[in-house]
Amino acid sequence: MGQKVLFFGDVGIDDTIALTYAYLNDEIDIVGVVSDYGNVSREKTIANVHYIAKMFNFPGEVKIIGGAEVPMTGEQPTFYPEVHGEYGLGPIEPGTYEGVIENFFEIVNLINQYENELIIVNVGRLTSLATMFILFQSLMKKVKAYYIMGGAFWVPGNVTAVSEANFHGDPIAVRIVLTYANNLTIIPLNVTDRALVTPEMVNYIDYKGKAPLVKPLLEFYYKFYKNNNPLIQGSPVHDAITLMASIREDMFSYKTLPVHIVLRDEMIARGQSIADIRPYIQFGEQEKKHRIAFDFNYNYFFNDFMSVMTGEEFK
Repeated sequence: MGQKVLFFGDVGIDDTIALTYAYLNDEIDIVGVVSDYGNVSREKTIANVHYIAKMFNFPGEVKIIGGAEVPMTGEQPTFYPEVHGEYGLGPIEPGTYEGVIENFFEIVNLINQYENELIIVNVGRLTSLATMFILFQSLMKKVKAYYIMGGAFWVPGNVTAVSEANFHGDPIAVRIVLTYANNLTIIPLNVTDRALVTPEMVNYIDYKGKAPLVKPLLEFYYKFYKNNNPLIQGSPVHDAITLMASIREDMFSYKTLPVHIVLRDEMIARGQSIADIRPYIQFGEQEKKHRIAFDFNYNYFFNDFMSVMTGEEFK
């Protein structure tokens, strides 16, 4: 049995790559997927999860949970079909899902069931996770650790000059999670923008035949990134490397620092993540600090990702 993981995502292309990695990796045991708005609407992301679950024949005990529909800012969310496709899975149309989606309390059941051994990996907006801290602060202390994909520290954002999409989409939720979560690791664009899967890697994964969705999804994804940056050599798998961090601690280098999230509704600054690196400040016990990944070993990433996705050992 692998590490128990409850996965929060706005299930689009890179979320699907992450779930594929988990499915093929005996070291990860996905016990539930909380499906939120983000890349596309919640309705579409839930349909995507059920499509993926059917394709990979996920065990029946894996809970698929309907998460947040809108952010805590009270706005209607902005979707990104140009990045992930109209339905969130590039060229794939997964159809609709007509079953139960209002089952948010299942998160409580999973945390209680896997008390002190469950890791939460959140790779989308943080609205659902923040809601758990608002409603169940004591319960959330039973979670072993948190891994969050989000933020950009002294590197360009991907929504504004300084803001990453997950933090920009609901900065209030981010502030809540960072205020109350313990043992939290942030995997920002500093790392995820460089976790590239090249077309050559995609073709070899497809040739090996263990991950049938990878080629159509990452070809679609790469086209978007290539149009924006003709020099880019592959598709950044933001969500997959965040999930990998939960079992590959030694792939990364970290600093533990206080983090401030800009809330004000200004076009550029909203959602900006600011880490305090002043060496002359003595932070008190009341100052919350979080671990941030600033670098990673790409060769380690390449070998691990390719080994899992192909079933062939890469060294």
